[in-house]
Amino acid sequence: MPMFPITTERFALSPLAQQDRDAFVDYRRVPDVARWQSWTPTYSTDDADELLASQPDAIVPQSGLWLQVAVRDRSTGALVGDVAVHALPDQPDSYELGVTIAPAMQGTGAAAEALRGLIAALFGALGAHRVCATTDARNTAAARLFTRLGFRHEGRAVEADWFKDEWTSVDSWALLRAECDRQARGAATPAA
Repeated sequence: MPMFPITTERFALSPLAQQDRDAFVDYRRVPDVARWQSWTPTYSTDDADELLASQPDAIVPQSGLWLQVAVRDRSTGALVGDVAVHALPDQPDSYELGVTIAPAMQGTGAAAEALRGLIAALFGALGAHRVCATTDARNTAAARLFTRLGFRHEGRAVEADWFKDEWTSVDSWALLRAECDRQARGAATPAA
């Protein structure tokens, strides 16, 4: 079952396309955006072209691959960020998420709204069992975001990742379909 397009109150989500390239590169070049991500502020149009060329043709996440999803303003069509979904190859119906929002939209609830839409599609259209994310332990904004979305903090791997020339600690977050269903019904999520 296809999962796109996804619409939320303010945004339309669909696979990243060539038309998104310039805005995509613009916010990936911002040092505060690149800080917690795998790229650097030297991100180029060539880097974006390579990423776009690597995207799967399918409009559902394929095992082992990352699918980059554009988050566009519904009223203007402008790219305001992107979310990424990785179909975990060794775990059926399990997906890892990532999110990047342009600076002008940070602090507006854009990341939470886009991820809520994506998560609903993963649990609904694709029948996902589990979604997860990993964050740099110093990224307190990401911790607040995943907490607000109802994810469980599953743990911290201390100085476990060599990232941008330093050892960093990594936090793991997850949400099960059953937990999401309970939250939707207003029931408290049991403590782990």
